Amino acid sequence: MVRDWYVDSFRDIRSFPEVRSPKDELAFTEMIKMIRVRHTNVVPTIALGVQQLKKDLGGSKAFPPGIDAIHQFLDRFYMSRIGIRMLIGQHVALHDPDPEPGVIGLINTKMSPMTVARIASEDARAICMREYGSAPDVDIYGDPDFTFPYVTPHLHLMIFELMKNSLRAVQERYMNSDKHAPPVRIIVADGAEDVTIKISDEGGGIPRSGLSRIFTYLYSTAENPPDLDEHNEGVTMAGYGYGIPISRLYARYFGGDLQIISMEGYGTDAYLHLSRLGDSEEPLP
Repeated sequence: MVRDWYVDSFRDIRSFPEVRSPKDELAFTEMIKMIRVRHTNVVPTIALGVQQLKKDLGGSKAFPPGIDAIHQFLDRFYMSRIGIRMLIGQHVALHDPDPEPGVIGLINTKMSPMTVARIASEDARAICMREYGSAPDVDIYGDPDFTFPYVTPHLHLMIFELMKNSLRAVQERYMNSDKHAPPVRIIVADGAEDVTIKISDEGGGIPRSGLSRIFTYLYSTAENPPDLDEHNEGVTMAGYGYGIPISRLYARYFGGDLQIISMEGYGTDAYLHLSRLGDSEEPLP
């Protein structure tokens, strides 16, 4: 299915006539907007394919020979997808007749990481509330006036995915306990080289044996992954197993990184390192 989407898009681009006028350029923009919509569900569709592969190879806990090759392929594929969607999104956004102040295409030159963290955590809490009926609190620390240039949707996605993991871990650890669930903490730090965002929870942590697997696409800590035979509406709390590896790719796309440090029996800290766009001498991918 995914391959056919790419074949269709490749054919659309190759058959498009040479752009010779503003009218042609607007038609081209509409065509790539359609392509972007066509590929919206690529990541969850491939994730379901990966779940099917795991099922065929012996169940959700199976780690067959060749997993490294699968992981490397998906890393390259997803990184390429991020780059393509960045180019399409930038081109389309530059046609916005009324852009927000300080926004150039997809790049917000004065993005507030505190604001993005608050919105992403609220979105993740809404999913947690829908799933469990309640959600841990979230405390955010940092300078509310601090801004830096970055792509807002990229940061929202990364914090949203990491927050879903933390909220689920805390919720499942404390939902049958008499103790009050501790809050998930987000700390935003403005460093000389990087902007670092730490997401810290007391959800019990990840066993050391599982740490090496959390960045692969064949691993999920969810007990019940989404059903392969059912159409899943909306965003799931967990189960596909691609939130953490995809988030690391988004961070690395602009020269950053994602690190996960776990203390089994206590909780997990996720460190999201973000390079400042325009400050780095490293060429963008």
